[in-house]
Amino acid sequence: MKRVYTNESRFLVNNIKDLIDAQGIPVFVKNEYAQGAMGEISPFDCWPEVWVVNDADYERAKDIIDRAHQNQYADDWICNHCREQNAASFDICWNCQQESK
Repeated sequence: MKRVYTNESRFLVNNIKDLIDAQGIPVFVKNEYAQGAMGEISPFDCWPEVWVVNDADYERAKDIIDRAHQNQYADDWICNHCREQNAASFDICWNCQQESK
């Protein structure tokens, strides 16, 4: 087992877990409820962590995380069909359902 991601936000950690899990890679969250121990131990030691069950899946899981972070900083796009603005995370126009670019 290897840790692939950690963050202070349980929401972000669970989102990453779901993205990796959706690709058929077995993962689990460690320290999910450890934030109650903060103060007794270092805050960084209380952050929830995503771990892959099989070491062989580590690189694929890291690639999924990297792609998710790249999309976070991508630019919005304008649909060529209806000229509606769409968020970078959309592959299909929300207005007319045409594929991006």
